[in-house]
Amino acid sequence: MSIIALCAVENTRKWRVEMKKFFLIALSSVLALGMLTACGETNQTEPENEPGTPPDLVGEWKQTNSNADDAWQAATIAGDAIEVYWVSDNGETKALYWAGSFDAPTTADEPYTWESENDKDQTDMAILASGDDTKTFTYQGGVISYEVSAMGVTQTVKLEKQ
Repeated sequence: MSIIALCAVENTRKWRVEMKKFFLIALSSVLALGMLTACGETNQTEPENEPGTPPDLVGEWKQTNSNADDAWQAATIAGDAIEVYWVSDNGETKALYWAGSFDAPTTADEPYTWESENDKDQTDMAILASGDDTKTFTYQGGVISYEVSAMGVTQTVKLEKQ
């Protein structure tokens, strides 16, 4: 073999070694990047130790577990008050069931419960209103629930925001 041929073979070997090194470095970099990406968290939620935003319960609410298609309970929360009505005739007739205090949640913790004090100035003259001094309301998962007793039957009413 001539010297030129030997130099060409030697250069080819060096080139192959250099290419192998380059390929291994590139492959290692891709694998390392893939591992770092795989270990990263995909769900970018707020850390558990930071408080979330308290739910906004102000607004109109409607019963979701009524036994009748044309009758239900509906509630309105405004300011520091809650009013609950018996609704019938597909919404044509309303009768006050509860008028009381509302304490807005200050944290995002669930369930959130508040003890509503009866506004007797409003409920004393309403025939279908509750005579209880207080009523416990619970908010959890987008639903407000409370117990209603009428004619010896107690039911848990569930309301969802409209």
